[in-house]
Amino acid sequence: MSAPSRKHPVRRTLDGLYDFAGYLAAACLMALLIVIVIQMVARWSSLTFPGGAEYAGYLMAASSFLAFAHALNHGSHIRVGLLLTALGRHKFWAELWCLAIATAASGYLAWYAVKLVYWSRKLHDISQGQDATLLWYVQIPVAAGAVLLAICFADNLVSLIINGRDNIVESAEQAHGE
Repeated sequence: MSAPSRKHPVRRTLDGLYDFAGYLAAACLMALLIVIVIQMVARWSSLTFPGGAEYAGYLMAASSFLAFAHALNHGSHIRVGLLLTALGRHKFWAELWCLAIATAASGYLAWYAVKLVYWSRKLHDISQGQDATLLWYVQIPVAAGAVLLAICFADNLVSLIINGRDNIVESAEQAHGE
């Protein structure tokens, strides 16, 4: 029986960060469920819940973006495994190209998501719905998720270059070629 492999502290920190964001995404989904139930109760009882639809949208965006990095490292994003397998010895170069493009694209997204939060705060941008929420508050989780996704892609790119393998865990379907 072999001793359990010890992960590098940076690897543990990044994986913990991705997992923490995944837990935050799950909390946003639970909050979304609560908002929807409150909206339903409000409709049935002829009460009003101003901004309920807007809050549901904010929570959906937050949960999606916060989950991206966690989902990527757990093999939940769509990858074209058949194509990569068919490339044989050229698989490394295809993955390198894909991760380089994804790192650049997600970095671009993260840059502008953070910039959006900055300008929304600077301009005191308020939502146009009944909630009249300061938009930079609800844009922070989206920007944080975009930054984490960019870090995750860069992390996988660097890992592929250094170790010859990314950090993405293959799902059971990918492992069996289904």
